[in-house]
Amino acid sequence: MTNDPLNNKACKLVFLAMLMLNIYCSPAADPADEISSVVVTPVEVTTTQIAPLSEYIELTAVSSYPRKSYIKAGINGYVQSVNASVGQHVSSGMLLFRLITKEARAIGNGINDLDPSLKFSGISSLRADQTGFVTVVNHQTGDYVQDGEPMAVITNQSSLIFLLDLPYELNGMIQMNKRVKITLPDGLQINGTIGNTLPSVDSLAQTKRLIIIVDGNAVIPEGLVAKVQLVKNFKPAAQTLPKSTVLANETEDKFWVMKLINDSTAIKIPVIKGISYGQRVEVISPIFNKNDRIIVVGNYGIPDTARVKIVKGFKP
Repeated sequence: MTNDPLNNKACKLVFLAMLMLNIYCSPAADPADEISSVVVTPVEVTTTQIAPLSEYIELTAVSSYPRKSYIKAGINGYVQSVNASVGQHVSSGMLLFRLITKEARAIGNGINDLDPSLKFSGISSLRADQTGFVTVVNHQTGDYVQDGEPMAVITNQSSLIFLLDLPYELNGMIQMNKRVKITLPDGLQINGTIGNTLPSVDSLAQTKRLIIIVDGNAVIPEGLVAKVQLVKNFKPAAQTLPKSTVLANETEDKFWVMKLINDSTAIKIPVIKGISYGQRVEVISPIFNKNDRIIVVGNYGIPDTARVKIVKGFKP
């Protein structure tokens, strides 16, 4: 079969003619199809709230019982009985030790047999003079003790305090924090009042020690580390938004929110942040209208003048 150049050229001309005819007859793009290709993001919106807002700093404090009672022997003699043990909770007036003089131990009740009117026993009873916990027991039954010798130590339960080491640069915060809340490691919260401060500063840490007096008679072990929140800043009427409304760049030096200008378009509004606490953050500027709708869910990653659809939130 021979290859005819004329036939090849004719075939090419026919192909080009059919291609041009197909392009000419093709329908124009429908503008509705272009609109439908625009991404519409479902969002939830909220509005600003004017409310008091506080900023806190969290420090640690250690429990302590500064008042302790020392039970001492009142005679020279032997320990006849012991009713105290370390960790035991005792009440005021409870019998802890019974002592007997060496003379009474030697002769027993022989003197009373000779003269009952003497009522001689040689027994000395030592009782707790306050309610608290026994932290030290120095002697056991049969020990010989001398007059004035320490027998036990009782920690006064009502003397519970917390010691807080406050950085000196935060010294001005004391006036705003006369009443504080103490959070224990198990989540229990107790209230306290900042009392006296020790007239000295740690030379290395540059901290001053505050004494927090605890309300009530909580039973807490000594040396327990707890958390104390102190108010660092307070705004009585701050313009606030949920934290999730405020977006930031990678270096977190620029912030913005996405505000709706109509029911389907959101624009980027730069903002200046203030204090924050919990799930709320203060927006210092701009001042929004109470009906301005700010995206709270669905705002991450959308561009300026983004098309959106409100699925939940405030609708005027």
